[in-house]
This record gives sequence, C-alpha cells and structure tokens, in this order.
Amino acid sequence: MVSEGVAGRGTATPRAEIALRAIAEDRSAPERLHSVLEQALVFAGATFAAVYTPDEAGDLLCLVDSAGVPRTVYGLRDSYPLTGHSAVADAHRGRQPVWVSPAELAARAESRRTPSPRFHLAALPSHPDTDGGCLLAVSEDPHGFDAEQRTSLELIADAVSWPAPPGRAEGGELPANAFTLAMDSGRAEVGDEILRLFGLARDDFDGRVETLLGLTVPEDLPSLMSVVEADHMSLGERELEFRVLRPAGPPRWLRLRGRFLPGGEGQPALLVGTVVDAAGLRSDVTDVARVQRLAAALATAGTVRDVGQAVVAALRRPLRADRIALAELEHDRLVVTVLDPPAPEAWPELWRMEWRTEWPDAPVRAMPTLAAALREGRARIWPAGAPLEPALADVGPGGLAVLPLPAAGGRMAGACLIGWDSPHDVGPDERALLTAAAGLAGQALMRARAFDAEHELVGMLQRQLLPRRLPRLPGAVAVARYLPATAGLELGGDWYDVIPLPDHHVAFVIGDVQGHSAAAATLMGQMRTALRAYAVEGHPPDVVVSHANRLLVGMENDLFATCAYVDVDMEEGTAWCVRAGHLPPVLRHPDGSTEAVETEGGPPLGVVAQADFPMTPLRLQPGTLLALTTDGLVESADEAIDQGMDRLARRLAAADPAHLGLVADALLTGARRSDDIALLLMRYDGMAVRPRRESWTVWRVPEAVRHARRFTNRTLRAWGIAGQADAALLIVSELVTNALVHTGGPVRLDLTLVGGRMRVAVADNSPRSPVKPTSIGWEATGGRGLLLVEAMSAAWGTVPVSGGKQVWSEIVLEP
Repeated sequence: MVSEGVAGRGTATPRAEIALRAIAEDRSAPERLHSVLEQALVFAGATFAAVYTPDEAGDLLCLVDSAGVPRTVYGLRDSYPLTGHSAVADAHRGRQPVWVSPAELAARAESRRTPSPRFHLAALPSHPDTDGGCLLAVSEDPHGFDAEQRTSLELIADAVSWPAPPGRAEGGELPANAFTLAMDSGRAEVGDEILRLFGLARDDFDGRVETLLGLTVPEDLPSLMSVVEADHMSLGERELEFRVLRPAGPPRWLRLRGRFLPGGEGQPALLVGTVVDAAGLRSDVTDVARVQRLAAALATAGTVRDVGQAVVAALRRPLRADRIALAELEHDRLVVTVLDPPAPEAWPELWRMEWRTEWPDAPVRAMPTLAAALREGRARIWPAGAPLEPALADVGPGGLAVLPLPAAGGRMAGACLIGWDSPHDVGPDERALLTAAAGLAGQALMRARAFDAEHELVGMLQRQLLPRRLPRLPGAVAVARYLPATAGLELGGDWYDVIPLPDHHVAFVIGDVQGHSAAAATLMGQMRTALRAYAVEGHPPDVVVSHANRLLVGMENDLFATCAYVDVDMEEGTAWCVRAGHLPPVLRHPDGSTEAVETEGGPPLGVVAQADFPMTPLRLQPGTLLALTTDGLVESADEAIDQGMDRLARRLAAADPAHLGLVADALLTGARRSDDIALLLMRYDGMAVRPRRESWTVWRVPEAVRHARRFTNRTLRAWGIAGQADAALLIVSELVTNALVHTGGPVRLDLTLVGGRMRVAVADNSPRSPVKPTSIGWEATGGRGLLLVEAMSAAWGTVPVSGGKQVWSEIVLEP
C-alpha cells in the first residue's frame, strides 16, 4: 500500500514513501519501528508520534514506542482501555482514522490530564496484516494536519509493525543479545552476548541487575535507573545508549532497546529487550535517537539562548557544518541569539558591521534570498558556488542551508543558517534531520520567547522594589549588585538599602524574605520601607530591628525574613551591627586580611514578638571594606554555607579595594544562579574634614534662653567665628523659645561647624512639627519666629528623632 496514490499528491508524500521504503528494506533492524515513527515528525509536522498495541489479555492498548517530545507534555497515557472512548480505542475498534481538534479533545474524558489542550490529535489503525495496533500523532499547528500530512500519516500507519518481545529458543535459553528483567525483584536473565559485552562470564553473574549497573559509567546511571525502576518508567521511551567500563581502553558504548510488559494476575511486570554493541550503530546523521534527544532538550530549554544551543549541539557534529546561526525574527530584522563559532571574524563582513555587543542584528532587507525563504516557510539548500548575496554566500561558500523556524498561524519565529566551507552535498538523511529540527525548534523558540518576556517582566518588577541608586556618602563609597535567580519566574525576596542619617551616620541594610513568590517580594518591599522609616526616626540599631520584628509579627504573615543592619558613624569610624538570622558581615582590613565578624544575633524577623537583638561594636580604619550579602552567593546544593563564606573572604582579600565596582563584579563571577543574590559593599575612607560639635541641655528655668545664647556665644568665640554670631544667636533664641513654650520635657541644643556652614539644631520630645504661619496681622504679638528663622537661614527643616523631633537651621558663614 505504500506505493498507491502517488499521483496528485504534494511533494512530501513521495518523499515519505521513499523514506519508508528504505526503512522497510531491513525488517530485522531493531530500530525499524522507531525510524518509522520519526517520519511522522519529518513529513507530517507532528511533534509526537507513538504506537499502541493490544496487551496479551486483550483489555488494554499499551504504548510500545514513541518519538518526539515527552508524552507527558500532552497528558497522554501509557495505556487506554479497548472499550473506552479515547481516540486510540475509537480508531482501533472502527478501523478508521480519528481526527480530533482541540475543542473536541477538551470535551473528551482523556483531556482531564491536560487542563487546556491546544493541540490536534490523530489516531490511525495500522495495516490490516499487523496485530491490530494504532498510530497516535500530535500537531501543535493551529490548523492541525493538512491533507498532505494526513496522507503521510496514513502511509506511516500502514508501514507500522512492531517486533514481538524477545522470546526463548526451543532449548529454553534467551537469544544471545536479549534480556528480561522482573520489575518487582530486580532479577535479570541475560543472553551470552550481553554478558560478553559487560565483560562477565556466565558463572560470575548472580542474576541481579545491580551487578550489571555496577559495571556502567557513573554518569550514565541516572538514565539507566529511569528504565529499570518501575516508579520512574516512561513507556515508549525504551531506547538509550550507555557506557560500560572495560579493564583497558575507553568505555564501550551499548544500546538498549526494550518493551514493558504489564504483569498479569500473580505475574510480575517484565522489561524485555535487547542490548547490542553501539559502536557500529552510532551514525552521525541516521542515529534513531537523535531527533528524540533534540526534542527532549528543547522541551526543557528555558530561554531563547538555550533553544539555540540545543539546536547547535544537535546539528553541528552530524552535519559536519562549519558555522551555524540561530536568530529570532523581530519585524524586519533577524536578532541573532546563538553563533557557532562565536568569534565575529568567522562571519560575513556585513554581520560584523552590524555587530552590537554580543548580539548582532542581521537585517533581512540586506538578504533578499533569505527573506524569500522566510516567506515561503520551507527549508532551502544551495550548493557550493550558488549565486547568493555576500551576506549569505560568505556564511556557506561550500553550501548553505536556510531553515525557517515555523511558529503558530503560519508565521515564522526565526531562522537557522547552516554553512559549510568546503563543497558539501546534503543527502536525504540530512534533509530529514534538518526538516525535523526546524519544526521542533520553531515551537520551542516561541515557548522560550514567552518565557524570556515573563522573566524580563519579573526582573523589572524586582528592580522597582530596590533602590534605583545609592546616595553619595561622607567619607565612604558604596556599591550594590542584585542578580535574580535564573530558574523559574517567581519573584525573590532579597533586598538591600543605604540610609543616610543625621550627624553623618549611615545605615547599611541587607535582608532576605523566605521563599520566592509575589508575597515574598511584597513583604520585602514592606520590610525595606519599615526599616528605613524606623532608622530615619533616629532609633538606635537594635530598636530599629526590634520594631521591624514586631511589625512583621503583627502582620500575621506566614513568611519570615532575615536581616543584617550596620550603623556606621562616618566621623569616628565606629559601627554597631545587629543581625536577625542573617549572615555576618565580612571585613577586609587595610592590610588585606579578612574576617567574618563574630557578632551576636537574634532570630529571624517575624518569628518571636519579644526577641532580643544585641548590638556588636565594629571598628573601621580608613581603607576598610565592609561586605554584606545574602545566602545565594555563598550557599548551594554542593557547597556548605561555611565554605561559601570562606570563599567570599578569600576573593575579598585578593581584590583591589580602590575599584569597588570591579570588586563587586569579581565576587559575582561564576555565581550559581539557583537563588537570588544581593551584595552590598562599602569602603570606609574617613572624613577629610571632621565637624566640630558642641551640645547644651536647656533647663526649664526663666533664664533658659539667656543661658542658651551665652553657651552659643562662648562656642562661636572658641571656633573663631564670633564676628558672625548675630544670625546664629537670633536663630537659637527663636528655636529654644518655641521648644520651651510649645513642648514639655527636656530640650537639647546642638551646634555643628563643618566646612563653611554652621548648623543649629534644637531637639524636644514632641512629635508635632512647627507650622509656619501663612499670614500675621499687624496687631499680633507673636508667630513671627519661624519667619525670622527662614529669613536668616540658608536652609531649615525638621526631622523625627527617637521620641520627638529636631528643628534645624543651617547658616552659610562668610569667608
């Protein structure tokens, strides 16, 4: 039946017939069934194809073999009841093809395994001369299988046949290359040829599958275990290659092919199959598992770049290509995402002229031949010496293949260019590989593009919750870095902050909220805001952290947060550190030595309402580097947190603190991106000019203002600026009078001289800020004090302090 109906068909059907005829010439080859299934990927545009056959009891249609992406992507099962209403059962009973659209599939019971089916399903009965199995195929094209693809599927279904499980010879022995494995006990029976390939004598084999697994290369054990462990089996994916160790020489490649036989009543389930030497079977182009491996790699590719690298890895070696480029199509430009080789000089001059950092833009308008191939939507191959525009001719002087990568709705997602330097004739096997790879890569590229867009949105939201820039600091330089995790799309909870405080104090904060979710990111923003508010109010570090802890506990949130808070006095070079379940700071001293500061710590925020957060003093010499980080930089699955801290200290010791940005980049080099990373660095340089300060406690006595003026006059004479005392004395009089009249409790006067500016500050215990009057009548006897202060000051304002406020004024002194 393969040769019938050639007339009037499109070009794909005769090519499918030729390919199937070539496969059928060797019916004894164990790869024949899988090779037939792969033709559905090549000629019918399917992303998944499988064969189901009746079991021995005649109750189920069981999966025998499959090709393409993993069946779990579409929610397909290992077996279907013969009497059920699945597409496979309907095709088997009616002996007619069944074509199921996404809408029809959603109404079927089998769609419950797939919440939103967006694919077309085809089930076709096999040739009447076979044992009554069915071909199942899936298409992600919105229009489903067209007429030509349906004809190809019918040809493939007619060509489907499956080998019987390896049986025993008359003498009761297995064939030399066959095996059986009882899934419940792990007992294996193997032929003599398999024992020879493993380097075992018959008397040395104890019948345990563990004995054979112990002779394999350790890196190949996970894939083998997925076959021999019943809990991890995936029917229809019963082919893999693995290596066994030999006493001398490199490991030997073997190929396993098998079929799972469900156990009957009182009988164990069996895995039966063959193991052969793969040295003569591993073909560069016609490897039966190559397309399936590419499909599996693309199914797990998370980003556009991952898709490109998977395509390059699948095509470069079997095609012996000299260069491969994969590019996304964005409007009228090809944005190249992967180049192999990556060196710019390996590519045409036009591409080098358009080079922009590491992602070149190749304009489609400069390559009309490529534009035509994209419009037609089919692969084009030009031999050596073909008249092409220079931008393409230089890609493949010995031959060029252009693969448009199809997306949904007949659009193109991008293109893959493959070039050879020496003359190269593309054979039928290579054409089939190119066609299958293009279809798989196009769908994967669309999925990855959506993932990249969501990941960028997540990163943008994360950055909006962090400081846009760090403030300029007196006597210090600070830099920060944030790297979001590359796995998944969830928001993280790492944050940092630098908070300037009065009297040349600066608070450095870093923290991490438990988990990765929108709730964690929201809580991170709340905690950063709360810590900043408490710090600006003038509370000491332990009170700031304690207030934030009580706030988080009161929010009744299931999440907790860790935090490290360091308050640095830029004038004195001293600091107080408070930790709430977070990593300690790391100091790099001016002599290059480093240490993780041994600081007392409290519990994470949000765990215990009445927790203590002790303060630890630090001493900073000019040139000292302070490093605060989250656990994403120093902890991973294969490295303990202590080892990561030691590695951070060593890198910090080897860094040049003169270039703080380069230090931060060096510390992040090679960082594992399984978790978010926040890093905050501060180099303490010391203030070049230290302010001069004096304070006076104002007693509530009738002569209080006079005493304050007298203290101010003495201080200005000591500082050598008594000649400019008039403005300062007037401001002191007004601010002290307001504090005494309108507040209760203690009042403190602070005078500060730095540079050419003098600061007068009066603190009291009232949180209410003074209000400047909008209008004053001529008969009023008061209310003009703040207007006088504003007129005499270069700047004035109020700031909250612990338990009250501080009203301040700055005066610019004459030289």
